[in-house]
Amino acid sequence: MAIRKVARLGNPVLRKKTRTLSPDEIRSPEIQHLIQDLRDTQAEYGGIGIAAPQIEVPLRVAILEFSESSARYPGMGAHPLTVFINAKVTVLDSHEQSFWEGCLSVPGLRGKVSRPRKIRVDYLDENAEPCSITAEGFLATVFQHELDHLDGVLFIDRIKTAPGATELAFTEEYQRFHAGSSSLDES
Repeated sequence: MAIRKVARLGNPVLRKKTRTLSPDEIRSPEIQHLIQDLRDTQAEYGGIGIAAPQIEVPLRVAILEFSESSARYPGMGAHPLTVFINAKVTVLDSHEQSFWEGCLSVPGLRGKVSRPRKIRVDYLDENAEPCSITAEGFLATVFQHELDHLDGVLFIDRIKTAPGATELAFTEEYQRFHAGSSSLDES
């Protein structure tokens, strides 16, 4: 299929709420091509997840996939390709955990973000079949980060202290001073 250019902070498409899809639309060749384009783009840019708005498509579609052998996420486990369409998140445990997050759409910056530690995601898969998945820990953070894109929310919006404080860093300084803590890079 195709590798698409990733929209960056400042592009209005990243701040728009996305449109849901009907089962017939999901099964259409256009959406199947979109899913493949998301996979190709994610692989090219080195992310672990990507949402349709990040390639300038305002639809409720996101994918996630990362391997256990990922040098970027040692010890974080793996997650097979999951296609989320029309996803809805339900918080199951509101106790928050913090990870350093990064984003393909906000290159060069990392931010320490607190999010609920356990969630359930109800969604349709690439065949328009209903699915549900429960996630906690790092995986819950990854899901929430990606699915926020479908509502026009970026990780920088979730930083609880004033930008410029200790929860926001350029990538180089993050690597130098914070890389030993838990992180979520470039999703």
